[in-house]
Amino acid sequence: MIKVVDLCKSFKGHEVLSGVNLTIAGGYSTALIGGSGQGKSILLKHIIGLLRPDKGKVLIDNQDISKLRRRPLKQLKERFGIVFQGGALFDSLTVFDNVAFPLREKTRLKEPVIRDKVLHELSRVGLSGAEKKYPSEISGGMKKRVALARCLIMNPEIVLFDEPTAGLDPLIGKAIHRMIWECQKSCKFTAIIVTHEIPAIFSIVDSIAMLYNGKIIFTGTPEEIKVSKDPVVHQFIHGELEGPISLK
Repeated sequence: MIKVVDLCKSFKGHEVLSGVNLTIAGGYSTALIGGSGQGKSILLKHIIGLLRPDKGKVLIDNQDISKLRRRPLKQLKERFGIVFQGGALFDSLTVFDNVAFPLREKTRLKEPVIRDKVLHELSRVGLSGAEKKYPSEISGGMKKRVALARCLIMNPEIVLFDEPTAGLDPLIGKAIHRMIWECQKSCKFTAIIVTHEIPAIFSIVDSIAMLYNGKIIFTGTPEEIKVSKDPVVHQFIHGELEGPISLK
């Protein structure tokens, strides 16, 4: 379980997170939504330990990640996987070598074992036969699939997705969402997906958390957020208002 408690973070006097409270159940998928500049990526960086809070804490299975020393923190981070918005592939490496990279860097597995694992992951994301191609030779959607295969090959317990369908057309984006859903259900990892894809994301996640003005203002299921009467939530989801919103 991941638990964020009263998390606060400011940059140059500007408070981005102002008391975030959020609980994410292990083995399920949660979408983190909210407008641009609301601090979604900042919250993600706290969850994985890339940033330390000014106040509050992030608990991973009751361990305060900000209080861990170097070695325990490194061990905890090994439980995470990240799929970056742009894929973050190595342009000079083939698809095969991109996916094999973490195994070669972090394990002592022999090459035949690595080959079997890489080909298995590429098959799982629908990229069998693409292992010899370079990133410049494949589409944006294929790059996202390679990035996911590279992440999953280390069997992470928690996977963070930062705008996984950004820049893709709706049809390809839908296919990527479906692939994420299938992988999450089969591997049972905890997924946190930062996205602007509303309402498309609702079909593949178990819960939704909405960040607004530095706080989580909604948590619940996709069905619950669709019928929320909160005016800010309603406007964000449906693009319309139910009554006036105070700007004070």
